[in-house]
Formats: sequence, structure tokens, C-alpha cells
Amino acid sequence: MKKTIILLFIVTIFLSAQPAFADNADINKVQSFVQSVIQLMVTLAGLVASGFFVVGGFRYITSSGNPLQLEKAKKTILYSAIGLVIVLGAFVFSNIVTNLGTQAFGK
Repeated sequence: MKKTIILLFIVTIFLSAQPAFADNADINKVQSFVQSVIQLMVTLAGLVASGFFVVGGFRYITSSGNPLQLEKAKKTILYSAIGLVIVLGAFVFSNIVTNLGTQAFGK
């Protein structure tokens, strides 16, 4: 089941990203392809993190004072927040690298 979901995720990324053809060595096409893949991955990660926030909140509300369930809910919320921060940090880092590369190559 996990392999199917991962494969579906990878296929979705490549089907929804802008194609980059190597017909005239235009770096802008490669750059736009990579940026569109990164934006799609950030969007999907944001949706997944939002889903885990909802799951964690639901577990928190329905824990009924059970300390084990309460701790699981807190960890779910914490880990989804950490994952979202990492993904957003990677997005910002990729934009910085893109801008530096654009300035260095003058395109």
C-alpha cells in the first residue's frame, strides 16, 4: 500500500510539472521545470501537514483524559508542524539558490 501511494505521488509530480525539453540548451526551461516540481511538492506537503493537524486535533479532542492518547495527539501535531517548517524552509532555500543562479548566469 505504501509503495503504491509513493509511486502515485511520484507520477503525479511528473505529470503535473511543466515539461523541459533539451532542444536548445535553454536553462530557463529546466529552471521552470524544477521550480514547478518543487512548488507541487510543497503544495502536497502542505495538504498532508494540514491533514495531520486535523488528525492530531481530533485525537486531542477525543482523548477523554487518556494520557497515552493525549501524548500521541500532541506528537502528531508537533511532528506535522516540524515537517511543514522543513518543507517551507526547503522551498525558501530553493528560491534563494534559483535567484543566485539567475544572477550568476545573467538569465
